[in-house]
Amino acid sequence: LGEVPVSAVFAENYIMRNPSVSMFDTAAHMSEHNANTDRLITKNSSMRHVEGGWPKDVDFTEQSDVSRFRKKAEKDEEYKSSVKALGPIVAKCMKQNNTINIFEEYFDGNDVDHSSEPPSAKGLAVFRDPNEVKRTATSINWHPDPLAAAKVAVSYSILNFQDSRFLTSRMPHQSYIWDILNPNTPDVELLPPSPLCCLRFNPKSTDSLVGGSYNGLITFYDLRRAGGGTSKEVVPFSTSVIEKSHHDPVYDVFWINSKTGNQCVSISTDGQMLWWDTRRLSEPTDSLLMCTDAKGNGQVLGGSSLEYNSEAGPSKYLVGTEQGVVLMVNLKNRKMNNGITVFDQSSGKHHGPIYSIVRNPTNTKCFLTVGDWTARIWMEDLKTPIMTSKYHSSYLTAGCWSPTRAGVFFVTRMDGVVDIWDYFYRQNEVAYSHKVGDAMLSSIAVQGVNNSGGKLVAVGDVTGTISLLEVCESLAVPQANERKAIDLMFEREMKQEKNLEIRERDLKKSRQMEVEQKNREAQDKKDAKDEKMEQLLRSVDAAFLAMIKEAEDDESKTAEAIPLDANIIEEK
Repeated sequence: LGEVPVSAVFAENYIMRNPSVSMFDTAAHMSEHNANTDRLITKNSSMRHVEGGWPKDVDFTEQSDVSRFRKKAEKDEEYKSSVKALGPIVAKCMKQNNTINIFEEYFDGNDVDHSSEPPSAKGLAVFRDPNEVKRTATSINWHPDPLAAAKVAVSYSILNFQDSRFLTSRMPHQSYIWDILNPNTPDVELLPPSPLCCLRFNPKSTDSLVGGSYNGLITFYDLRRAGGGTSKEVVPFSTSVIEKSHHDPVYDVFWINSKTGNQCVSISTDGQMLWWDTRRLSEPTDSLLMCTDAKGNGQVLGGSSLEYNSEAGPSKYLVGTEQGVVLMVNLKNRKMNNGITVFDQSSGKHHGPIYSIVRNPTNTKCFLTVGDWTARIWMEDLKTPIMTSKYHSSYLTAGCWSPTRAGVFFVTRMDGVVDIWDYFYRQNEVAYSHKVGDAMLSSIAVQGVNNSGGKLVAVGDVTGTISLLEVCESLAVPQANERKAIDLMFEREMKQEKNLEIRERDLKKSRQMEVEQKNREAQDKKDAKDEKMEQLLRSVDAAFLAMIKEAEDDESKTAEAIPLDANIIEEK
């Protein structure tokens, strides 16, 4: 290596250069590539097992042939050796099963307090309407058996009159039953003659459903009579006659308590309430006109929602009307206004249709109504609401109680938000609000029955999308002494409302008495004035008569004096 010493002579031959940066990349130049695999669509298929494996000469339907073949097989030496060889294998499997209980609940019986947990909810799945024409999910109903696979029946329809979507295509009629474990394809496809507005499982026979159609028909479905093989389509087993059905869309239908489990009731905005027997849908078994006064000229109210709970009374029904008035129907008291009790028609009623009316699962005398911008809680013994939520910023479309927590209820809004109220925590504010989507929500249902479930919430919107939510433990698990506290709160509010009614009645009575007293005093004053005037007139009449009499007396005296003077003059 050479060394160049520093010298001023060489420095004169160079000038300073501005700093520069050079970058070198030794990596190979590659172009960007995208790869997208085809989506794997899974579906569930069933397999029907029929008893087989018998020889051709043995008819397994004949008990004598089966017993003869079994006796012959049991005497065979190969049969004995096969059973003897299978013995140790079966014994080993039984010992393995008895070693560990795989279904054991390790922490069963330990009550955990979830009250301090902040309320929350998360989305689990989304079920989209398979049709190209997006329809409104008008009703959601969970499978009533908690031990069976979790399924949900959804009815789809377009309730807007003369909707613009009808100009280009016909409205699809299909409604679906979804399995929550398979959100890709429906589990069952129902094919009604007209789009369904409501759909419900039969709690006694979970393989049957009843639905109310847009054109007023009632349809009955039996899932056991579905198409064979892998077909998922189910046509109505029986349908009502259109001449003897509702004249408006059937907005709600309920299975009612009966010995056979085949009876149901439906309501519509045509003002009729009809009872049906699904074994004979040619005509309704009973009917009722929802009128405020059956004897006089009462107003006929159209039904928009219905509630039936056999625990509250097998003959009691709650009806929410499109005029915002609540009706209670008791068939045991049909002599009084056809059994119809009309609740408050003034300040207590809703300002629009009642979209949901639901009894509290723990206190059946208490029920919830959802309409306009508020949710209101009522008691059967009062005709005015005992509690009213604050006015929401958006219109409310549906609501329901939690099946496990006595003080929790859900309401859906037009702006795509689900509000969860927890009256055990506070009554003046929403406990939790969850944004489901931008579309307007139309229906809601919570899975579960008393003391079970309460975590899965299905929410439907106007595009036919069903969103499955799971709420946290604090909104699903009952709190200590919650039911007693909620009952006491409702009782206190009911007593307060009764006291206010009594106070209002007393004030009204006192005001009426004051008005009557004022009228009486005015009448007395008028009578006194009239009497005074009459006395004055009598005195005037008397004075006038006295003056006339006095004038007459003076005239008579004058007349008597004139002849006397005349006689004196004549005599002179």
